[in-house]
Amino acid sequence: MIRKTLLGALLLAAVACAPAPGEAARARQSAPAVHPVSGLEVIPLTVTHAGKKFSFRVEIARSGPEQARGLMYRTAMGPDEGMIFPMDPPRGASFWMRNTVLPLDIVFIGTDGRISNIAANAVPYDQTPLSSVGLVKGVLELNGGRAAELGIVPGDKVEW
Repeated sequence: MIRKTLLGALLLAAVACAPAPGEAARARQSAPAVHPVSGLEVIPLTVTHAGKKFSFRVEIARSGPEQARGLMYRTAMGPDEGMIFPMDPPRGASFWMRNTVLPLDIVFIGTDGRISNIAANAVPYDQTPLSSVGLVKGVLELNGGRAAELGIVPGDKVEW
């Protein structure tokens, strides 16, 4: 009898603690997505060009070490993936391709949220600094040639 009562109490406690239908799915959707290689949070980012929005899922490199590593050593990235480097406070930025295997478009985002300049098809492993024109609030890295493929140019709006 005690065993049945204890088993019943445990079963009742498990049911009471179980999430309501749909609650587990909502919790998964609200949890930040994490990139399987870098472990960085993945967020949505859009670039608006001539009224058309291009959507990307980008890793966000917030800390100094995350920004220093960037996309170094990565051998693959999807066509609508990238990495965003927020700059707070805004500042002039220079990037290089040290230990970077993939060619990249380095998109500099001015303080107004518009693209100030693009270092297109940056050459893998090249240590030549690629610099922003003026202060930037962020830098977006995409696969090399992707900006031209989509028609993304300076003046386009970037939101994340």
